Amino acid sequence: MLIRVRPRSGLAAVSAISHRPTCNCLLRYLGSSLLLALASACTITPATRPALVIPPQAINSVALDEYRAAVAKRIVERNPSHVLHGTPQAMLRSLVVVSFTVNRDGQIVKSSVYRTNGDYDSEATALVTLRHSAPLPPPPPHLLNSIGQIELFEDWLFNDDGKFQLRSLASPQAQNFN
Repeated sequence: MLIRVRPRSGLAAVSAISHRPTCNCLLRYLGSSLLLALASACTITPATRPALVIPPQAINSVALDEYRAAVAKRIVERNPSHVLHGTPQAMLRSLVVVSFTVNRDGQIVKSSVYRTNGDYDSEATALVTLRHSAPLPPPPPHLLNSIGQIELFEDWLFNDDGKFQLRSLASPQAQNFN
């Protein structure tokens, strides 16, 4: 059996081949390879976005540590009934890491749970206590990125009773289970 195929280009070639019953088996055989070859001939240009520039001062600096401590103090001050005073227990109920973005005015632009052990009550408490603390202290201007914001992470350390300490201010954890 002789198969004659006139060369065509682009998608017209694929369309023409797929409508011929004798070539369907060839198309199925080469399917993924053919699609990969066609896709590799395409160029994809992503939408241009302004570059987000993070100032070097906002990476592991004393000013950043001081701002983190000020934010933690604000969260503790605004949520006294949720705060654990004393030593966190040896085996914590939960550790919730929250990522949040603060603008130049101290407003929380966005927040989300970054890491957790799946304790939904603790996650909800962490997010609610963060939001209840707004507005946060305005960040120092030299810590802001090119769009006037700073992204922070804080750890909420929960005891079995649902009370927490923030890692930025936490006392050393108990060493035994007594």
